[in-house]
Amino acid sequence: MFQSFETTSEPQFGAERIARLRQKMADYGVDGFLVPRADEFQGEYVPASAERLAWLTGFTGSAGVALVLSDQAIVFVDGRYTTQLKEQVDGNVFIGGDLVGEPPHKWIAKHGPIGLRLGVDPWLHTNAEIERFRKALAEQDGELIFLIDNPLDEIWDGRPAAPMGAVAIQHHDHAGVLAIDKIRTMAESVLASSADAVVLTDPSSVAWTFNIRGDDVPHTPHPLARAIVFGDGTAEIFLDAEKTGIEARAYLAQMAIQQPPAKFLERLGDLGAAGMAVMLDPELAPYALIQTVENAGGRVVKADDPARMPRACKNVVELAGTEQAHLQDGAAMVEFLYWLDSQQPGTVSEIGAVQALEASRARVGERMQNPLRDVSFDTIAGAGENGAIIHYRVTHKTDRMLKAGELFLIDSGGQYVNGTTDITRTVAIGSVPEEQKRFFTLVLKGMIGISLARFPKGTRGVDLDPLARIALWKAGADYGHGTGHGVGSYLSVHEGPQRISRAAMQELLPGMILSNEPGYYRPGSFGIRIENLVYVLDAEMIAGGDRPMLAFKTLTYCPIDRRLIVAELLTVEERDWLNDYHVQVRDKLMPLIDGEDVKSWLIDATEPFAS
Repeated sequence: MFQSFETTSEPQFGAERIARLRQKMADYGVDGFLVPRADEFQGEYVPASAERLAWLTGFTGSAGVALVLSDQAIVFVDGRYTTQLKEQVDGNVFIGGDLVGEPPHKWIAKHGPIGLRLGVDPWLHTNAEIERFRKALAEQDGELIFLIDNPLDEIWDGRPAAPMGAVAIQHHDHAGVLAIDKIRTMAESVLASSADAVVLTDPSSVAWTFNIRGDDVPHTPHPLARAIVFGDGTAEIFLDAEKTGIEARAYLAQMAIQQPPAKFLERLGDLGAAGMAVMLDPELAPYALIQTVENAGGRVVKADDPARMPRACKNVVELAGTEQAHLQDGAAMVEFLYWLDSQQPGTVSEIGAVQALEASRARVGERMQNPLRDVSFDTIAGAGENGAIIHYRVTHKTDRMLKAGELFLIDSGGQYVNGTTDITRTVAIGSVPEEQKRFFTLVLKGMIGISLARFPKGTRGVDLDPLARIALWKAGADYGHGTGHGVGSYLSVHEGPQRISRAAMQELLPGMILSNEPGYYRPGSFGIRIENLVYVLDAEMIAGGDRPMLAFKTLTYCPIDRRLIVAELLTVEERDWLNDYHVQVRDKLMPLIDGEDVKSWLIDATEPFAS
């Protein structure tokens, strides 16, 4: 298994650990300290050695930050994690905060004590974050204190060692563009920005630029590495030699000097001392790097990571690869759903379902000679009330059976060398109440609304987000997460800057892959989410129209549970889309399915609704 079901949250140690942290804070002369989920690379998925927030509080979600003051401690999370937070932290030690509505900097500006001396680890916060905290503290006559050592690290007994995952080459037939060509283009952008060099701090950007993949963090195949690309086209990559074998070292030597990570700050200081202008992305780079350049006498050019947009806008080879990966993944999903439908209610557990799905992905991967390299995240498999926990992670402690009369939500994905997948299906276990079918159909209407969208150049994710919600809004309901996130090409399942949400200001461009995943969740009762991946492309000219449009092309092919659809709630256009989608599911997946029984199930699952 690529995931475990052990309980990793330790809320019982919260009181003792926070008391020790507060003592360290006093030793450093600060009244408060921030503990973000992010690590020194500002990644969403972090190695065990950087799980500081989880170690201190017990909260294991992928987004959050703790503000520890002398008299209170607040853990800020977004709407995906409010239920999980209550279950994982000691309510006598920590209280919950709103990461979206009133994040830490806004909380400090409104509620922070006068004269607050707030300690931060400059490796764990970006320049943009630091500026927000400076402004907030100014309103309270407070001060931001940069700590040389992280006080939490000093009290973390038994802290895991840093990872040493092996590096592999992402070959041209999957990458589509040679690394040397990417570096040359990047060097041109450096000169165009009147800089001498750019520092790549996002491991996904390093992996994409150099066409390498790694194994340092769970489920995301990038190495924890940084790089410097100079305006003359030369490059340096800071990557531990233990991670690269002979082939990878020889490959990297063709385009860059491989340096030990311990040399990185020294090298950055050298650039500053030489008076160089160094590009850094203020939204991604740890503030410590900006400090290093400026303190050495260099100039920081604050600009977007030059790998981010070309990485987001997939080339034709990457798109072709991810289409094939999704067809393979769809075949695995069909074989799993057939198996699930064949089991008697009450005989399969959430863990059993997760294990069966991973086995199906592995089996299909072996059959198609494109092995499953990893899952793209821990599978969310929630039956009944567990489905209402948006980012539920099943453990041996929480595992429950899939019972008759319940919904089962399973959100999962695979990592294949030619693409990253992410799919959610909510299915009926036996006969479920009509109200749940109604909400399922409302969610489906939202998913179809995004799928059918046509939009002009310049449209942002925030502009499309209401299309996924309007049917729920009309029913007096909503969901507390974004409608869609970007997805990488055999990289992170969550990739920016593209997304669809209330806060998504990035223009959607051809080649961008996004998820399309509206939902509905009733705490203590049930949860619904339907998710396909799509990518942006130029649409055919609309008859009678006078402006070119963009559209979404669906990548995910897997039946949507017809037993849960109230056909009368669908418009003719929505019903036509669903019928056409199921025809494509059947036609594309049938040649990939093994077994006549599974093929018969697929035919039944994709039968059309009468118009």
